[in-house]
Amino acid sequence: MPDWTKTNFQRLPDRSPAGSPMEWRLAREAARSPELGVSRFTYGPGARMPFGHRHREQEELYVVAGGSGRAKIGDEIVELEPWDVLRVAPPVFRSFEAGPDGLDLICVGGRRPKGGDTERDADFWD
Repeated sequence: MPDWTKTNFQRLPDRSPAGSPMEWRLAREAARSPELGVSRFTYGPGARMPFGHRHREQEELYVVAGGSGRAKIGDEIVELEPWDVLRVAPPVFRSFEAGPDGLDLICVGGRRPKGGDTERDADFWD
């Protein structure tokens, strides 16, 4: 493995749900890091992640790079504004919703266990 890599989020494929007003660009594979994953989640005005999720092992850090919105963390709603840094422990369900100007998040996560460790909850916002 090389000592460094470079990639550009705009050149990565969009992995968001088809037809949704958001883009999910995941750089873990492109960066070739065995330890870290980094993703960019861009939400259009008022867009909401269509599910909640949590992890078995991975802690995540979210950085608001632009716009505003809110996060649902467990049963709490947390307002988000530019350059907020939100840490979420693995077992806590989380999801995001953009404000009127959209929401641009950078997510950094740890090593992904073999087979993955993500659990989704389609009814999380209910």
